[in-house]
Amino acid sequence: MSESAVDEATDVFMHHRELLFGLVYNMLGSVTDTEDVLQETWLSWSGRGTDGVDNPRAYLVRIAVNHALQRRASITRRRETYVGPWLPEPLVADDPGTDDPAVRTESVSLAMLVVLESLTPLERAVFVLHEVFGYAHTEIADIIERSPAAVRQLAHRARRHVHARRPRYRAHPRVRREATERFVQAALGGDIAELMEILAPDVTVWTDSGGNRKPAGLRPVRGRDKAVRLLHSYAQRDGARHRDLDLRYRRVNGDDAAVLFDGDSPYAVMVMDLSPDGDRISGIYVVTNPDKLTHVHKEEE
Repeated sequence: MSESAVDEATDVFMHHRELLFGLVYNMLGSVTDTEDVLQETWLSWSGRGTDGVDNPRAYLVRIAVNHALQRRASITRRRETYVGPWLPEPLVADDPGTDDPAVRTESVSLAMLVVLESLTPLERAVFVLHEVFGYAHTEIADIIERSPAAVRQLAHRARRHVHARRPRYRAHPRVRREATERFVQAALGGDIAELMEILAPDVTVWTDSGGNRKPAGLRPVRGRDKAVRLLHSYAQRDGARHRDLDLRYRRVNGDDAAVLFDGDSPYAVMVMDLSPDGDRISGIYVVTNPDKLTHVHKEEE
């Protein structure tokens, strides 16, 4: 391939990279695996070149989606031996006021990604392509090499499953920010009364450490009383350490969340999910596994 052809292929790929990242990340829930898939996509694309490709966007999407489907198998094997609850790698905006491409609305919330983990790889691909990125069923059929009828069936199953577990609701950003700040202050301060007020009766707490941070639960904690006891004991045990941590509010997968830093190193990402009425916190997702926070950087405020 000539140098000019390589430059053209590079320009086309970079023009569509943001779209490809969003598609693959929402299919995999892993920043590291997404970057690997994009590298594989680039190698496939650069080896092919642009000659004879009438629709480069469609061609690149098909390559990336199929590489992502292949990558799901290795992710599933890793999860089978994973220690404790598994959560997606959070996408954290370095600057809370910046329109970071990695955390735009095309990247669904952390809570939604947890629900998507219960779909089959094909159901998840169809859901992401259709519900998140607006691809028609006929377009998806070409991408995943299935009939339109099969795609419609996959879409129906995925949509029914997702909506049963996560009704259509999205809290106002101001409401989410206020709830996040109230929770963090109460949790780190060990304020039991405030935690009882802000947590929903059926709240669930996920703590994903991958066995790399102690202490951490081996399974999600369900119910307000258990959650409060867990958070209170954690605050009492590590209260001094918490005072040394640097708290920053960031956008995580498009939502307001809290990020704790130990010096310049990320210590934890905390994301709250609100109940449909927006009054209480129904889900708490805490990622402390250092392997999932390598792309999180501290920026001076």
